[in-house]
Amino acid sequence: MPQLSETDWDSRVAAWRESRLAPDLARVPPRRESFKTLSGTAVEDIYTPASIDALAPGRDISLPGEYPFTRGVHASMYRGRPWTIRQVAGFGQAEDTNRRYKYLLKTGQTGLSTDFDLPTLLGYDSDHEVYRREVGKIGVAVDTVVDMHALFDEIPLDRISTSMTINPTAAILLAMYRVVGDERGFPGSVLTGTTQNDILKEYTAQNEFIFPPLPAVELVVDTMEYGADVMPRFNPLNACGYHIREAGATAVEEVALTLSAALCYLEHARARGIDLDRLAPRVSFFWDVHNNFFEEAAKLRAARRLWARLTRERLNCTNPKSWLMRAHCQTAGVSLTAQQPYNNVARTALQAMAAVLGGTQSLHTNSLDEALSIPSESAIKIAVRTQQIILHETGAADVVDPLGGSYYVEALTTQIEEDAMALIDRIDQMGGMIAAVESGYATQLIADSAWEQQVNVESNDSIVVGVNDFVDATETHEIEIDRPIPGVMERQMDRLVDVKRSRDKKRHADALRAIERAAPRLETNLMPLIEEAVRARASVGEISDVLRGVWGQQQPSAIF
Repeated sequence: MPQLSETDWDSRVAAWRESRLAPDLARVPPRRESFKTLSGTAVEDIYTPASIDALAPGRDISLPGEYPFTRGVHASMYRGRPWTIRQVAGFGQAEDTNRRYKYLLKTGQTGLSTDFDLPTLLGYDSDHEVYRREVGKIGVAVDTVVDMHALFDEIPLDRISTSMTINPTAAILLAMYRVVGDERGFPGSVLTGTTQNDILKEYTAQNEFIFPPLPAVELVVDTMEYGADVMPRFNPLNACGYHIREAGATAVEEVALTLSAALCYLEHARARGIDLDRLAPRVSFFWDVHNNFFEEAAKLRAARRLWARLTRERLNCTNPKSWLMRAHCQTAGVSLTAQQPYNNVARTALQAMAAVLGGTQSLHTNSLDEALSIPSESAIKIAVRTQQIILHETGAADVVDPLGGSYYVEALTTQIEEDAMALIDRIDQMGGMIAAVESGYATQLIADSAWEQQVNVESNDSIVVGVNDFVDATETHEIEIDRPIPGVMERQMDRLVDVKRSRDKKRHADALRAIERAAPRLETNLMPLIEEAVRARASVGEISDVLRGVWGQQQPSAIF
């Protein structure tokens, strides 16, 4: 059969629509007037080779493990090493979360992930007059390195990687992790894992920040340089689209805002004279995987290709490892419903499959009860088993990039890349990501998209099964709710008192004064000084208070 040109395909599709499609639609009208992805991208009724005619396969798609890495960062992908199963844990005191760690590892999890409580996230100690009410409630309480020792008790840090969802105080927790390893005989050279540490998305999406954007960005650069020096296998920065998407952004906005933030950190590092090929290979990414299956798989492919091009062509990185977008994914928490909660198992499984087909390096699958409480052990086991079923039973991991070459997926990949690049250009024109944060542009962008999505649900343009359709008022489910552990606040405060009483007071005071003297010079790397303060048993709140005193405190945005 002769090869059809683009014109031939256009003519053939036009004839098909008239002779084949129109009679079918006359009998069975379309379900909707128009079809769009969750993010609003129009979806055609058919995709053909003409849909991807502008793509040059060698240039734009290539092969797995080859630039621009559209098909994956590794040649073998899951035929070699499977993705890391990394379920998040964090509640109560360190000992409580440590027990959950051990349970998860026993069920087959292969990496750890940690959520911290609100005082730790915001740089306050557990005895703070206001924030003590939140101790251990939405994550684990960590005041000093003594808590970190308890958190990782009996965990083989040379064999298990640890992800820490921490942003404004990431520098302190990173130093604690290094000190725990060192004091337990694990040198920094063997430690693996990630601190999220993407402070820019906090101002626009998560709202957990302390300092103004400029010193906060410079502190991120400090951690990146520190990591390259003393923890070369650790990722000090995990540029995070997850919370941007959870706040209401579209897939395109998630990609553009996240890559713009990553560019900002690296460009500030370059302005300080740091070789970007030292830092860029240890930048990782964290993506949300939402309900539209093909859009999410295509989003990962598009982000990977766009990051490769930006690091090579814009940042002039020459190390091929600098071009790699290594990704952790988490299924969409915002998609989970308290109504008919067992539906969440199906949602999570499909989202997890999209992440795998998109080429993720590690994956968290949400638990069915997360719209109601901190996940129970039984719900977490189902979430882990979901990943294991995908890996061992579906065949999805047996072929590298099985969606590669799909007319629809390749066209959608290109559309997301082009739209994201256009938004990155717009952010550049206003002065970069810090300017987009300070002007309120990024926050307003996300808020507008969130509003539009909510309107679509309330008008039934978007169907959420069990919420605005297929509702069963008589259906009931007995869900095991994980209850807060009593006495956490009191025990945590007692431990903090003991640490403060027993530490070397002169060493502690000297360490804090050294940070205070150095902090006004933003080009000075504070990490060695923060590490010394951690070793002197200074607390998260004490170190944060010193920096608050020098840099001030950022006020929340007025945009809703």
